[in-house]
Amino acid sequence: MLCGSGCSDSVDGRDATNGDSSGIGDDIDSSSGPTDDGTTTDGGTTTDGGTTTDGGTTTDGGTTTDGGTTTDGGTTTDGTTGENPPMAPGGYYVDGNKIYDADDQIHVFRGVDRPSLEWNSSGENVSAADMNLMASWNANVVRVALNQGFWLEGSVVYDPGYRDRIDQVVQWAENAGMDVILDLHWSDKGNLGQWPGQQRMADQNSQSFWASVADRYKDDGRVLFELYNEPHDVPWSVWLDGGDSGDGFQVVGMQTLYDTVRDAGADNLVLVGGLHYAYYLDGVPDHRVEGYNIVYTTHPYDFPDKQPAVWTDDWGFLADTDPIFVTEFGSFNCNGGYAQQLINYAEQRGLSWSAWAWYPGGCGFPALIENWSGTPSAAGQVVKTALEAN
Repeated sequence: MLCGSGCSDSVDGRDATNGDSSGIGDDIDSSSGPTDDGTTTDGGTTTDGGTTTDGGTTTDGGTTTDGGTTTDGGTTTDGTTGENPPMAPGGYYVDGNKIYDADDQIHVFRGVDRPSLEWNSSGENVSAADMNLMASWNANVVRVALNQGFWLEGSVVYDPGYRDRIDQVVQWAENAGMDVILDLHWSDKGNLGQWPGQQRMADQNSQSFWASVADRYKDDGRVLFELYNEPHDVPWSVWLDGGDSGDGFQVVGMQTLYDTVRDAGADNLVLVGGLHYAYYLDGVPDHRVEGYNIVYTTHPYDFPDKQPAVWTDDWGFLADTDPIFVTEFGSFNCNGGYAQQLINYAEQRGLSWSAWAWYPGGCGFPALIENWSGTPSAAGQVVKTALEAN
């Protein structure tokens, strides 16, 4: 999701009543943010807003756990397929459709999304105490939304203190026991003179952003890189390889962004969102990002076209071959039914998930908390209970 607060009637340009993806406000004043009355200030945007079997096989008397395959009486415990790919220090690697930690144990991320550093370079109420509250729900990861304009020198909204501020957020989160997803949430269509916002896809300045971010955090495997928040309204070919956005700028595709991270010497996990606002993954089999330690992400929200009956066809099928991380989900009606269904689906399949959003923005945001003291909303209580169960 993209917005400042309120998100009263539409989410990421999509009407919450009909699921229509009609457009997004491109020119967003980064000094403007959410308002308490559900409106959006000058330049702001109101937008969008178990168990798993091990799958192992055993022949000739062998024993298998965690998805491994055993033959001729041997025993496999980690489910890996051979030599592990490179891994950033203290981090994770991908083998097959699972994520593994440094001890070769399957790892599932469960956590929350933390907005505000995309629209306010200082963030709102971002602190060590805030991270500790998230961790008190038993979250093991926090997804932090970023703005490439605040990061990049030469941008009209560049903040020279932003990089150090993000360093501090990462440290606070890790000290609280959580890993961190750095999510490129807002970009500028390749024009550093433009106010950033959610665009159709990444641009040449996004490539510069990831070169810098990857170099900065390449020695910390607890930091994950989500290449672009919610791609939309471009063909899969442009999503992968770049090209004309159809919206006045040149897209830099996911393959180039991925290569930029690896060229910086970073082996961290890379998270890649699909199309239709990072919802569909059906184009991935024919448009794979080539590389290693790649996790695909999806953002199901409670729209008519994103209901549980179609999840497997739209994105869940990919979990047979690749790790899936649901890095946003929610509903807009002050109940937790949709969130509960999503969590159940993820847990039954061993998928990672993080819920939108740790921000007291009301039902339409949608918000997990009612205040900065961490009082859960109805949907937040569903998420809190699920986190505490793991």
